[in-house]
Amino acid sequence: MDKKKQIKAYQTSLMSGIVKREEATSRSPLADRMRPRSLRDFVGQHHLLGEGKILQKLIQKKLITSLIFWGPPGCGKTTLAHLLANEWEAHLISLSAVLIGLKEIREAIETAKAKWLYEKARTILLIDEIHRFNKVQQDALLPHVEKGTITLFGITTENPSFAIIAPLLSRVQVVQLKPLSGEELEIILKRALADKEHGFGKLKIEVGQDAIERIIALADSDARMALNLLELSVLGIPVGEKETTKVTRALVDEICQAKPLLYDKAGEEHFNLISALHKSLRGSDPDAGLYYLARMLLAGEDPLYIARRLVRFASEDIGLADPGALNIAINAVKAYQMLGSPEGELALAEAVVYLATAPKSNAIYTAFGKAQDVAKEKGALPVPLKLRNAPTRLMKEAGYGKDYKYPHDYDNAYVEETYLPDEISDIKFYHPTDRGKEKVIRQRIESLKKKK
Repeated sequence: MDKKKQIKAYQTSLMSGIVKREEATSRSPLADRMRPRSLRDFVGQHHLLGEGKILQKLIQKKLITSLIFWGPPGCGKTTLAHLLANEWEAHLISLSAVLIGLKEIREAIETAKAKWLYEKARTILLIDEIHRFNKVQQDALLPHVEKGTITLFGITTENPSFAIIAPLLSRVQVVQLKPLSGEELEIILKRALADKEHGFGKLKIEVGQDAIERIIALADSDARMALNLLELSVLGIPVGEKETTKVTRALVDEICQAKPLLYDKAGEEHFNLISALHKSLRGSDPDAGLYYLARMLLAGEDPLYIARRLVRFASEDIGLADPGALNIAINAVKAYQMLGSPEGELALAEAVVYLATAPKSNAIYTAFGKAQDVAKEKGALPVPLKLRNAPTRLMKEAGYGKDYKYPHDYDNAYVEETYLPDEISDIKFYHPTDRGKEKVIRQRIESLKKKK
């Protein structure tokens, strides 16, 4: 890059609206106006900012490092990233992955080079919603993060293991932010009510504790949502000049509608909830099973996807301990296909309770897994001649089917025989438990062993 280009990039960096974050104005939403201006005002994330914790150490030592801020909506990811940039007195370029491409990335890199050349200032490139970058866009960041041309701050609600390419992930530190507690949301709400400059401190309003608790419940750990609901509640009523206007729980319910449950059918929360459902059934907890079923259905999950997982569960975790479990699961699928929502969802709930309370056994699952492993390891072992079919004279002459013992010709339709290839004839795959119907199966197998 020659001098003229460097000067142009530097001038662009001074004039560009993307470099410096705009201050909130009176027209800005309450959530934007109430963003903390310093780390002292930041609420939550003590596991990162507390004494001796990772971000606190980086701040104290002024160690600027590339970070991925991962957490649910409204937990303070973007705000914390901006505050850290201020603490480190670094030049900040803030971009949204939704709005930019490779051209803007290159411009940001050239700006960072010019900033270092003329001011010896480090540049933090903040990419909001970095999980929306494709592989090529993420690859474009790699050499510049590695060389230290930029310090990358990535903001994401998606699990970085799924959303960020491995080479980039190995060059950054992931910090996971936790959902805000009810107590932390209450601090944020009451601060907004008391703040005369940015909040509602100048208005003659009174928000009851029951209304605050209702807002917290509706916000579901999301500070932005909590402040938005508070703003809707306050602005939705006429505020008197003399008498204090009260915001009640009933008013909150009237003005605000419940926030849809956090869910992403293609993301981590999808896998978290189906895993929780499966493990709750395995742990014989029908209440937890019903709760996770309700969570998924309310969030818009495909009921037939859940139904298919219930069928899988019946074979994997119950098996022959209760052969009826598979029928219950399959019937739930058919019932939902016939009835649809919401009537068919009751059949899924019935299946969930049945599967949770049924005796458990993974003996079939384990046995089949071992059989697959042996088949892969040993390859195509020849089937014993006595077990082969002999539809032609040539095959009969070759010994196909010779000496086969037909069990129905013997007492109790059983005769001692070896059916596995000789190389693996001593292997036992299936070990039934003593739970449910498998106890009877186990006794039957042991009885046959004694006859042998």
